[in-house]
Amino acid sequence: MTSSASHSLHIELPQEQVWDKLRDLSLAPHYVPNLTGCQLHRGPAHGQGASRRVLQKNGQWLDETVEEWREGEGFLIRLHRGAKGAPPPFRQAWFRYAIAPDGTRTRFTASLIYRPAGGLFGRLLDRLLLRRALNKVVAQIAVNLKVFYETGETQNPAFKPRDI
Repeated sequence: MTSSASHSLHIELPQEQVWDKLRDLSLAPHYVPNLTGCQLHRGPAHGQGASRRVLQKNGQWLDETVEEWREGEGFLIRLHRGAKGAPPPFRQAWFRYAIAPDGTRTRFTASLIYRPAGGLFGRLLDRLLLRRALNKVVAQIAVNLKVFYETGETQNPAFKPRDI
C-alpha cells in the first residue's frame, strides 16, 4: 500500500526562475528543516541518475537519487541510505517536486510518496499518526522553499551556509 503527503502553494516568481533554483540539487539545506549540509555524489549534477547525500542535524544522513526528471517541470527522488533502502518508518520512499505556470506565478507541489514498514501494524500506524505528521513536514518544506526562492534567505536554522 502506497501513501502520500502533499502540499501545494504559489511561488511569486515565473516558472523559469523557479526551475533555475529547483534544478540545483545542492540548495535543499536552505529550506528542508534540520539539514546541515548537502554533498552531490559523483556523476550527473542534474537529470535522471543525479544523486546527493543530505546531512541531518542528528548526525544521520540520507541519500536522494533522481529517478524521474521532467525538464522545467520537476523531478522524483528516491530516499535511501546507500544500498540499505529507505530509512524507518518507511519500506520505500520518494519525494516529488513539481512546478507549473500559473500566470506570472508558479504553482509548486511537494509530495512524499511512501510505503510504510511493518506490515499491518505499519499501515495502522500510518493511518493513525504518521500521515498527519508527514503532511505537516511536507507543508513546512513547501513553505520554506517558497520563502527561500522569493527572498534568498535560508529558512532552515540548522544550516549555516559559509560565505564564499
